[in-house]
Amino acid sequence: MFHRAQGFPITRKADLNADWRKHYESRTVDAQTAIAHVKSGDSVAFCRGREPEALGLALAARKDDLRNVRISLPQPGRDFGWYDDESWKSSFLVTVGLSTGLSREGINQGWIHFRVNADFSWSTPELGYNPSYGADVYLVEISPPDEHGYCSFGASVWDKPTAVRTAKLVLAEVNPSMIRTFGENFVHVTEIDYFVHNQASTGWTISRTPKHEIPALAKRFAELASGLVRSGDTIQMGLGTITEWLPRAGAFDNLTDLGLFTEITPRGTTALVKDGVITNKYKTIHTGKCIAAAAGGGRNDVAFINGNPKFELYTVDYVVNPVTAAQHENFVAMNQGLAVDLAGQATAESLGSMQYSGAGGQPAMALGALMSKGGRSILFLPSTSNDGKKSRVLPELPQGTAVTVPRYMTDIVVTEYGVAHMRWKTLQERANALIAIAHPDFRKELGDYLKRRFISL
Repeated sequence: MFHRAQGFPITRKADLNADWRKHYESRTVDAQTAIAHVKSGDSVAFCRGREPEALGLALAARKDDLRNVRISLPQPGRDFGWYDDESWKSSFLVTVGLSTGLSREGINQGWIHFRVNADFSWSTPELGYNPSYGADVYLVEISPPDEHGYCSFGASVWDKPTAVRTAKLVLAEVNPSMIRTFGENFVHVTEIDYFVHNQASTGWTISRTPKHEIPALAKRFAELASGLVRSGDTIQMGLGTITEWLPRAGAFDNLTDLGLFTEITPRGTTALVKDGVITNKYKTIHTGKCIAAAAGGGRNDVAFINGNPKFELYTVDYVVNPVTAAQHENFVAMNQGLAVDLAGQATAESLGSMQYSGAGGQPAMALGALMSKGGRSILFLPSTSNDGKKSRVLPELPQGTAVTVPRYMTDIVVTEYGVAHMRWKTLQERANALIAIAHPDFRKELGDYLKRRFISL
């Protein structure tokens, strides 16, 4: 029995007795006609994953005649103009759930609003609704319908099924490049109000790692990871320039019968399936299946997942959920951080008040790993900033920094200099373990802080 968020009012259901072809044809319009249904004061939610391009541009084009439209974008990926400056504020109040390069300046300057959340908090309606649910207008991208009238959400399911079924009006952009997968990746055309065709749109992949030669640093992290993951484990890899390299940098090459339960499949995951490294043979639930909320990686990865019964995509409230993750024995969560302090507090979101990203699924997966029988939670981070001038192992996190993983949930921390085990360690033991994997240039400074810290107690 799959976990589902309870309490969200479902406003629409598929009408399987209707003539779906007639509904589809009669409700197919151009983007401008569809967006004309948006009124001043409406709440407009974009889907997570690929944002519908034609619908987004048509909405932005109405800047001069709309006022106080509340736009929610879970993860900004396309530039529709409203990230550029604060002149858009009177027309569109834009709120994002994850800071990306598009929205970062606007967030830190204040004209783009940042919603603090972690993915698994979406499944607790009594603490507040996911803003995609119950929107006046929901914008989503789908595939063309199959012979039964069902469309696919493509390479990413996220929260789309619930968002569609709770919205007052659903506008869908039809993209013929969208893949189909098994799992919960479908919506019937009778659940959608208007359809807009966009032949120019292409398929979409999620990857921060290019195709070129694997960096030496990635190989080092893969070498360290290989000593922490065992054959038969079920693994999760979060987004990040380190964690996304692990499959291709050899972290799992000498292992067998791994399972996959992850938020997004990184580039190279499918090669591990082809090579028999990932078989899902020993998974406690979903035995034999790779489970994710989104299919990422490169075009070859997504093409392999398309129509492949070995892969199933489910909603984020099920996948990015510590209760679900913990049902897997030997569940290993591998995520990336920006910095960690000597007590083990870790951030993947901000340094001080500067917002770089969001919590995403890291808190849920880290907690799920700690709850799992035989589970481990691994945090990867380079020892220094990109220019080498600042340590990422800090005496204390800067004031205002968001703590993504609190110290009591930090398990294993990895830099290129080694592995620090945190579980059941005292503050002094944790600090010494972290100093040992800090960059050598900063170890004396960290050690001096540690001496002052505990002499003063």
